[in-house]
Amino acid sequence: MNVIARTLYATAALLLSSTFAVASETYPARTVRIVVPFAPGGFVDFTARLVAPPYAQAMGQQFVVDNRPGAGGIVGAEMAARSAPDGYTLIIGSAGTHSVNQSLYPKLPYNVLRDFIPVARLTDAPSILTVHPSLPVKSVKDLITLARKQPGQVNYASAGAGTSTHLAAVLFESIAQVKMSHIAFKGGGPAVVSVLSGETPVTFATAASVAPHISSGRLRAVAVTSGKRSAVLPELPTIAESGLKGYEMLNWLGLFAPTGTPKAIVDRLSRESLKVVAQPEVVKRFNSQGAEPSPLASEEFSPFVKSEIAKWAKIVAETGMKAD
Repeated sequence: MNVIARTLYATAALLLSSTFAVASETYPARTVRIVVPFAPGGFVDFTARLVAPPYAQAMGQQFVVDNRPGAGGIVGAEMAARSAPDGYTLIIGSAGTHSVNQSLYPKLPYNVLRDFIPVARLTDAPSILTVHPSLPVKSVKDLITLARKQPGQVNYASAGAGTSTHLAAVLFESIAQVKMSHIAFKGGGPAVVSVLSGETPVTFATAASVAPHISSGRLRAVAVTSGKRSAVLPELPTIAESGLKGYEMLNWLGLFAPTGTPKAIVDRLSRESLKVVAQPEVVKRFNSQGAEPSPLASEEFSPFVKSEIAKWAKIVAETGMKAD
């Protein structure tokens, strides 16, 4: 590279740096889009719509939710990854889209560690190991015993391959060393309907989807998938304390930005995120869904995401878990 070329390169780099600095100082100057890589009505969508107004109030610009469902969250995640890294396109990522999919899909069109900056973890919610009352299962040990007596004959319903309902069951099988049969449905609603009918007697469902049926006695709650008892469901034991040591599965959600987003913008969004999920009304609304705030700033969220990717890579490899 000659002197003129080096000078031009240095000048361009300086101008780009100055542009980012000015943009960071004035951010946000227009509407910010939060991509939800799933259809309206689910927990990811609920979370995005819950936090968008407080973000807007704190930062002085609209934050709008943009649902981009498809392919287990891949469509929306790919779109967000390819968006301009200017802080005006963000995404609510989940344990599925931003950890397990990395190993579950060999040709994933994005790479979580390469294409995204973890901004902040927002919340997590345990699933509930739930069974139809006709099934002779009242504890985790009962289900393990039944699955060992009838390998491959105990069916469990999920909202689809790679969803939290599927991952929770796969982790259960892996640690308990049992084999059940996976019946995948196109969403959490149909999966719960199948369990209500007794057709598929086991599920690891979100609290919001099964709580009314547990209260009415149409379904039986056995245990929660979190590592500690849920503050929202304190009467339910964890799967780990019920005899499956080391078991933990949380439906965590976090805010991500495309790689290249200026650090000043990421840092501000991270700070505001921790304030938003601490607001009493936000906490109350999360609790109504069986969830709790679980804030992590960017510098803590990044290693957490890496650990989740490694954890699920190991489980996918050990179990032969498939996307279809």
